Amino acid sequence: MYTFETKVRVRYAETDQMGYVYYGNYAMFYEVGRVELFRSLGFSYKALEDSGIMLPVIELQSKFLKPAKYDEEITVKAFLKEKPSVKIRFDYELFNQNRELLNTGSTTLVFIDKKRNKPCVAPADFLTRLRGYFDKP
Repeated sequence: MYTFETKVRVRYAETDQMGYVYYGNYAMFYEVGRVELFRSLGFSYKALEDSGIMLPVIELQSKFLKPAKYDEEITVKAFLKEKPSVKIRFDYELFNQNRELLNTGSTTLVFIDKKRNKPCVAPADFLTRLRGYFDKP
């Protein structure tokens, strides 16, 4: 398993009239977690796209436990619990600054070869970066 945490401050534009984060914006927090997890491995979405591979979301799940509020600093914890292949699943936990669990969720994405517009296996260099987290010695 590989885990990475990053922080996001809730902006006014992300909230509703009650000062709570609008439910649709949690997907953006998940994206921040994914992108920063990639970056923590020395990899980037941009590099992936430049190599001819797209990574669209094909499934999203979210469970709301407590509201995130305007101006709170949210910790987005992203997990890779399984070694990716053609698909990659990210799990998430979002916490407020008091470490209260606010939200859990997951997204599943598929590696797509842009030229063929067909699913493909995750790039070898990406899998190499994950080797120590999933492969048994």
